[in-house]
Amino acid sequence: MATSFDSTLSSLGITRSATAAKAATATSKSDTLGQADFLKLMTAQMNNQDPFNPVDNTQMVAQMAQFSQLSGITEMSGTLKAISDKLGATSATDAMSYVGKTVLTAGSTAYGRSAGGIAGGVELDASASNVNVTITDASGLVLKTMNLGAQTAGTTTFDWDGKTDAGADAGAGPFTVTALAQDAGRTVASRALVWAPVQSVSIPSTGPAQLTLPGIGTIATTAVRQIG
Repeated sequence: MATSFDSTLSSLGITRSATAAKAATATSKSDTLGQADFLKLMTAQMNNQDPFNPVDNTQMVAQMAQFSQLSGITEMSGTLKAISDKLGATSATDAMSYVGKTVLTAGSTAYGRSAGGIAGGVELDASASNVNVTITDASGLVLKTMNLGAQTAGTTTFDWDGKTDAGADAGAGPFTVTALAQDAGRTVASRALVWAPVQSVSIPSTGPAQLTLPGIGTIATTAVRQIG
């Protein structure tokens, strides 16, 4: 009789018997003892026992209990893996919902907003006593240098109004964003984060969906820090 747990698995497209079979196959190919190996050992033990000194019933019952426990654990492992794979996968509908939106991700190329300037961030692996963001144009000319001061580990944001250090309008870009973080003269691992619109989405047979962003290229959905 199906249980509520079986019904939940069924709604996810998962069959317990199927996951158990896959788990048993995977186990049999590994270096550890699986159900089939355990059963073979028990059969060999019974076939080769001394008829004048047979295996004690208590020991046999204990071994059967171990076999039953191993079978249950194997099935549970297969079922949990199937659930994990199902929940971790990105559906086509989820992936296509990215199109037309902007995402924050690690990158160095950014295009100006309609109102001018760009917003972004700096991701720090550790605290820094000084964080600088430099914005240059396509030819490498420095347009703006922003000092974000001391920052703790994590993500700090910035917003540039599109004006150069000299006060001129920098245009629509594209711009190159570079981050430099230091702590007591030591360079702290960091990366610039930029906002970019999602142009298209592709869904490979395995792994996360891939997003195509102008100026950045293709990134996995797992690389998205924030959705705008």
